[in-house]
Amino acid sequence: MKLLFVAAFALFVLSTFDNVESSAYDKIVAHSRIRARKEGPNVCALQQVMGTKKKYFSTCRNWYQGAICGKKATVLYECCPGYMKLEGMRGCPAVAPIDHVYGTLGLVKATSTQKYSDVSKLRPEIEGSGSFTIFAPSNDAWELLDETVRGALVSNVNIELYNALHYHMANKRLFTKDLRNGMTVTSMYNDLGLQINHYSNGVVTVNCARIIHGNQVATNGVVHVIDRVISSVGNTIQDVVDIDDDLTTLSDVAQNAGIMEKLGQPGHYTLFAPTNEAFESLGSEVLERLQGDKEVLKALLNYHLLDSVQCSEAIMTGTSYETLEGNNIEIGCDGESLTVNGIKMVLKKDIVTTNGVIHLIDKVLMPDSAKQVMELMGSSQSVFGDLVSELGFSAAMRSNAEYTLLAPLNVAFTDEVMSMDQDLLKIILENHILKRKIVLGELFNGQRLETIAGKHLRVFIYRTAVCIENSCLVRGSKEGSNGALHLMKILLNPAEKSMFEILTEKGGFKIFLSLMEAAGLTDLLKQEGDFTLFAPSDKAFAGLSQTDLSLLRSDMNALRTILLYHINNGIIIGGGLETGVTNLLKSLQGSNLRVMSANNSMLVNSVQVPQSDIMATNGVIHFVNQVLYPGDIPVGSQDLLTLLKRLITYMQIKYISGFRYKEIPLTFLRRIITQVHEGTVMKMDWDVVNETVACILFGENGCAFY
Repeated sequence: MKLLFVAAFALFVLSTFDNVESSAYDKIVAHSRIRARKEGPNVCALQQVMGTKKKYFSTCRNWYQGAICGKKATVLYECCPGYMKLEGMRGCPAVAPIDHVYGTLGLVKATSTQKYSDVSKLRPEIEGSGSFTIFAPSNDAWELLDETVRGALVSNVNIELYNALHYHMANKRLFTKDLRNGMTVTSMYNDLGLQINHYSNGVVTVNCARIIHGNQVATNGVVHVIDRVISSVGNTIQDVVDIDDDLTTLSDVAQNAGIMEKLGQPGHYTLFAPTNEAFESLGSEVLERLQGDKEVLKALLNYHLLDSVQCSEAIMTGTSYETLEGNNIEIGCDGESLTVNGIKMVLKKDIVTTNGVIHLIDKVLMPDSAKQVMELMGSSQSVFGDLVSELGFSAAMRSNAEYTLLAPLNVAFTDEVMSMDQDLLKIILENHILKRKIVLGELFNGQRLETIAGKHLRVFIYRTAVCIENSCLVRGSKEGSNGALHLMKILLNPAEKSMFEILTEKGGFKIFLSLMEAAGLTDLLKQEGDFTLFAPSDKAFAGLSQTDLSLLRSDMNALRTILLYHINNGIIIGGGLETGVTNLLKSLQGSNLRVMSANNSMLVNSVQVPQSDIMATNGVIHFVNQVLYPGDIPVGSQDLLTLLKRLITYMQIKYISGFRYKEIPLTFLRRIITQVHEGTVMKMDWDVVNETVACILFGENGCAFY
């Protein structure tokens, strides 16, 4: 009875300290206890991978998925560490009796370790006084040990087995809360280190062996049961790479990249080490290219390195980790196999070193930074990639030059596009290949990008989008060794003509163009600039007589107010609009246009835009079939009010008797002046303010406005 009281008191003290400073392991055990509360007191719910003996105190993610490493897991209910069942009672109401370390090994069913402690003459030590921690391999762990190795240990019990068991011990009491991630515990064998890792999912490993039953209190220490027999560690990652015959190519590559020394420095690393065969599978041409660029080689190797130790037993589901190269890889598992980026490629796992762990892989992981620009393309841009190759662009790309691919998604290549003449298709593709490498962070509003054909594409930066001409970027930009890749929603359609030329050639905008001319604003459609025009078609003026049009022209300020309300200073395309909200655009008239994008369509002041994003050299045009009018500007004439009500049906226009429109300063307007000199015609842009001076300079007879 006294012994039971001592055990209960010890567990109480332990749990008190755990609550003060609990670890991830302790928290996961506590969650397992909560999940099993219906089974009675002190019962823990575990998951066991079907077809194996592997059991876990699992995370919420694994619990609700009902799987570990992609394999179905069944639920087991067992006594939580430190408790026992009593016949005829629910749950685990009894505290396990407390004993010395040797006796506790039997209590936690580590009977093989107990037996080997006996035959190796370790028993008197762990029955005596002291404060020990023993990481005791389970019975299954001893069975998993290579038979030859196990035989050699057992046959030389007085030395090898004794030393091996001492390496599993520390000369101080360490509970799981004391086992910090990345710490090294000094073992009782030649003071060699034990590498501890304590993961956020509750897994605790010792030299990558998982603690499967922790914190079993003994009178002279604590017992943790682990799932494998561990070996002493003395080599660094550099040492292993140097001496392993399967890693000679990796050793050469690391030397050439200048990072071999790093692999020998203190730290906590995980190296996914490609074997010689993995490098050979790349082909001699790729290997030669990689070896020829030290920075690319360095990026390649750093993509195989993590700045943390990831033991295989700690991986229960796919998780993304940042590599030393800067990009992420996903480490997961599929049953007993480790996966990298969803692919089974790990040949040998958990080669423990003093500065980390090595997993041998049969494939070389290729980061974007080590790829050439054509290698950056994925399946969603495969049509573009195929066309670039088939039409000879990829072959013409110089290996020592840099490029940027503006790759439209496959859906952009409709049957109509694919049936085009090859020469036209080549022109389209030329618009999607830039002469130099430009990464996403280097793009800025108003930037001009030169294509391989010499054309210049404009960049537009919006709150939620980055666009080039009429097409916006899709998430997924990549940077390679000699170029960059940006994914585009649709095919680029660079501007070739001014807004005036487009509207004139298009037809259907004659009334709007005539009113712009009457208002003295035609040059606005011709001059250089970055404007957005909501161009009302002739349908917007349907039913107007010449008398009605004369009325519109009769008040210059009123006409300019109406026309300039259709124009915004700045290029706004549909893809640049923030969806689901009202985008306010300040018109040249001064009032705001309310533009919305929803369901792949555009609305301006609630008026449908039937066709948008017609790119011009001086802006972009969106067609509308209604006249727009600023809601904050009243009308002071009954005749004009009657006329406008016929044109504008989406809103109520205010009427204030006697209201007069203000004159709008045309500071944004540049008149195009043609100078005729000795049979040569030259066009120049001049500010309207300097118009008179310019004419005097060129001579009165040499100036003509049009």
